[in-house]
Amino acid sequence: MLLPQINQPGDLKKLPAEQLEPLAQEIRQFLIEKLSATGGHLASNLGVVELTLALHYCYDSPKDKFIFDVGHQAYVHKILTGRQEKFDTLRKYKGLCGFVKRTESEHDVWEAGHSSTSLSAAMGMAMARDLKGEDNKVVAIIGDGALTGGMAFEALNHIGHEKKNLLVVLNDNEMSIAPNVGAMHNYLSRVRSDRHYLRAKDDVESLIKKIPAIGGKLARTAEKVKDSLKYMMVPGVLFEELGFKYIGPVDGHDLPKLMETFRQSDNIDGPVLVHVVTTKGKGYKPAEADSHKWHGISPYKIESGKTLKSAGNPMYTEVFGSTLIELAEQDERIVAVTPAMPGGSGLMAFAERFPKRMIDVGIAEQHAATLCAAMAMEGMKPVFAVYSTFMQRAYDQIVHDICRHNANVIFAIDRAGFVGADGETHQGVYDIAFLRHIPNMVLMMPKDENELRHMMKTSLDYDKGPIGFRYPRVNGLGVPFDTELKNIPIGSWETVREGENCAILAVGPMVQTALAAAELLKSSGIQASVVNARFLKPLDENMLTDLADRGVKLLVMEEASQAGGLGGAVLEFYASKGIAHAEVRILGVPDCFIEHGSIKEQQQESGLTAENAADLVREAVTGSRLALKAGLPS
Repeated sequence: MLLPQINQPGDLKKLPAEQLEPLAQEIRQFLIEKLSATGGHLASNLGVVELTLALHYCYDSPKDKFIFDVGHQAYVHKILTGRQEKFDTLRKYKGLCGFVKRTESEHDVWEAGHSSTSLSAAMGMAMARDLKGEDNKVVAIIGDGALTGGMAFEALNHIGHEKKNLLVVLNDNEMSIAPNVGAMHNYLSRVRSDRHYLRAKDDVESLIKKIPAIGGKLARTAEKVKDSLKYMMVPGVLFEELGFKYIGPVDGHDLPKLMETFRQSDNIDGPVLVHVVTTKGKGYKPAEADSHKWHGISPYKIESGKTLKSAGNPMYTEVFGSTLIELAEQDERIVAVTPAMPGGSGLMAFAERFPKRMIDVGIAEQHAATLCAAMAMEGMKPVFAVYSTFMQRAYDQIVHDICRHNANVIFAIDRAGFVGADGETHQGVYDIAFLRHIPNMVLMMPKDENELRHMMKTSLDYDKGPIGFRYPRVNGLGVPFDTELKNIPIGSWETVREGENCAILAVGPMVQTALAAAELLKSSGIQASVVNARFLKPLDENMLTDLADRGVKLLVMEEASQAGGLGGAVLEFYASKGIAHAEVRILGVPDCFIEHGSIKEQQQESGLTAENAADLVREAVTGSRLALKAGLPS
């Protein structure tokens, strides 16, 4: 066994090159076995085993900087940099992070859970290196899917202009999470598959190698021949035109060829782009056959590839997808727009039913938002289906192009609240704070999946401007669906439990937690009301005024950032009306990033539990409370 001997990249370099191939097979088996228990991003990591080995064999991390785009493909890097023994804790609470994490290792120099950032980061590190007079290498590893992101093009343009020495490794597996779309994908397909170019390229390289001693002039002539060949055979030669020296395509599973290519790139001044073609899921047949399913996978049986996830009620995402089809059958103006997440957003069935009304723009949230604004202005009903964490990337377009124009765009905000194992880069806890202050916006969240359906109907019937509904990454409660969809009055809340002199205002899944807290309070003789504060903007001002007039003590409970959330909105309302006698406490996500773990563990860390809510209400009513558990906010 070779893998147990590798604790740091220096150990890898002690191996003769011919032992790297058997090591690659050991790493694949290690990943398949470990992730069968923990789940995680399997297919993308199986595809970069040889590539990561070659990089660590040819370069000297952490002096040389490896910048992984997104981090979905960094497990092999983690294995080679001293974290093998921690893989049983992958994506678990207080365990190994599923993405690159600077606090985990000196070899993790850049963190990213969102795509298309690596090239900008690489340029920043290259410029800092040159300003400090250092000589280390900077290597960005970016997938072809990430090149659909506009930020990547901005960086390519700047890098090519500045001519800094850095290496871009384009990991081309023809996939991001979903099949890639767009002109860049088509361009890379031509480069990857042009047999005339590839055959001629190999013939020229073979001829050059046969010349006993190439002088400088002849070597330069040979390079010009190769360059001319590329211009002749490949339309545009995009990367060359942008100022890069392009090398490839290279078989990403051919270790000798990879290492030869990286050494060749070190002899070139200026930016170099090495185009590496890999197979997502390489070495595990179920993952190779369905790389979409195996991009992010729950625990599974190795032999069959069958996932072990227990069956339960449909997830909110599934309810959204099926209901959108139902509504689109009745209104041909409805179109679904997604930034490269048709599967994750529950839109695959919609795409099959309405292929012309399904728009996947690639990893391009900004473009998606502005496109939706323009479609709405032309009388369509665009539904922008986007994860809360990814919607952050389109903030300016939401303000400038959607809300300022008062465009009738519908936001379907998935993964709202905690997301579990994906952790801090993916937590959907900030969208309330950055949406509710924008003029013209209407924002709501359902207490259960049946109410989600009514909110969708409400949103699609609304014609006065932008409107959004947010929903969590969890299974629904299993409540029965109403046979007829109806509109919910804008800005109306509902009391789901009657009480006396105290009330918990809760939103989304926290309504169930609030009901549990109300049950706990009964033992103290406290009868708490529970309000489903389903509209985050506008608020139910009549109910808030009535609660204050009756002297009801309030606790606002939300699985979202406490700063700028619903609780703050309630306090702002009372302040604006001069209602000084209202007594309000807030329980939300504290002012820190909540790391990976289960959703339940993340809620406990944030104090979003029935026990803590009951304790805060008890203190408000009686002036005393139970001792809080360690780690919870006071």
